[in-house]
Amino acid sequence: MIQLQDTGGADTGKFALQVVPCKDSNDFHESETGVMIKPHGTDTLNPLFVQNEKQRTQFLQEADSLPSIVISSAAAANAVMLGSGYFNPLTGYMNRADSLGVAENMRTTDGLFWPVPIVNVVKNTDGIKGIKRIALRDPNLDGNPVLAIQTVEAIEEFTDNDMKLMTEKVFRTTDPNHPGVAAFNSVGKIVLSGPIQVLNFSYFEKEFPETFRTAYQIREEMQELGWEKVVAFQTRNPMHLAHEELCRMAHKAVNGDGILIHMLLGRLKKGDIPADVRDACIRKMVDLYFPPNTVLVTGYGFDMLYAGPREAVLHAVFRQNAGCTHLIVGRDHAGVGDYYGPFDAQTIFREEVPPGALEIEIFEADHTAWSRKLGRVVMMRDVPDHTKDDFILLSGTKVREMLSRGEAPPPEFSRPEVAKILMQYYQSTQE
Repeated sequence: MIQLQDTGGADTGKFALQVVPCKDSNDFHESETGVMIKPHGTDTLNPLFVQNEKQRTQFLQEADSLPSIVISSAAAANAVMLGSGYFNPLTGYMNRADSLGVAENMRTTDGLFWPVPIVNVVKNTDGIKGIKRIALRDPNLDGNPVLAIQTVEAIEEFTDNDMKLMTEKVFRTTDPNHPGVAAFNSVGKIVLSGPIQVLNFSYFEKEFPETFRTAYQIREEMQELGWEKVVAFQTRNPMHLAHEELCRMAHKAVNGDGILIHMLLGRLKKGDIPADVRDACIRKMVDLYFPPNTVLVTGYGFDMLYAGPREAVLHAVFRQNAGCTHLIVGRDHAGVGDYYGPFDAQTIFREEVPPGALEIEIFEADHTAWSRKLGRVVMMRDVPDHTKDDFILLSGTKVREMLSRGEAPPPEFSRPEVAKILMQYYQSTQE
């Protein structure tokens, strides 16, 4: 059994074949209509990026005369996702009531289904009190250029009880050692709500020109390829052989037209593999081992929440906005440490997501392993005749130690070309 300690090398770690609809059987099904799946909450995608160059120039000129604040990395990531169309149909940052409603029952005050608060939270409002339009400056680029303009509809403050409730509901823990909890509670309690106009995509376009894609760009590429039924694979780590095989299994099981490998490009916790290394690994794997025009390798600009089940639902929302009909959700999806049960990110769709709230379907993934008997990756529950000795056992810690020493993991775990890239990275960290 190939067993990794931290989400199996990707957010979807171990796998099995089961598709669980998040919608009623009579609802829209893309493969039957020949029409791309609708975005969440609207008939058409409404990204908040100002695409008209003349208008964008005017907004940037306006920003020069506006009071401004440097926002948190999380708020900046929210702006990028809003601008990209991934957070459709939101028009900006949530107010206190919507944030609490989303945390409590995954609904805004007007009834929109949404899994996590999308907020712009600051520690103080010096210089912007009573101001209706402010420039939001990017914390992740030198010089803090303007990222967006916000129309401030309200300035409110979360109470300590508010922060505790949101933390408990979203992260299922208040442990300050949880990286998502620590980040969420470090940026302040004053919430600035209101619509925004997004003027750029921070560092993502420049640092990842071949990989960063907005939701509307992905939809356009899928339309050009003629894809209607698309399986999305979420990852924040390089893909091992089991993940590669899972994509094939899911694609075959749903009779898909294509696979979207969609990697997070934003801020991670210490110890996670940098996005450029992960990108190189995945592209090498796809180039060598997948047929042409079957996989889109893309990335999105967001900071990892490590919120497990709630983040899995958020992943489903914005993959639907990107035009995907299925999302693979596996073991410890979007998890960290031992804060979540191994399959909590699957059960939330059955137990807490209301029927019909999403059109995207969840492809449930269970444990996979390399079978010594069969010489391939298999679903463990599909081989009841196997014993423990029939599988290859390999821990994530063991793999990292091997890579650091310049030793390639066995081919049953990783493609040799991918292992080479990872070895070079791990050895560079030892210098």
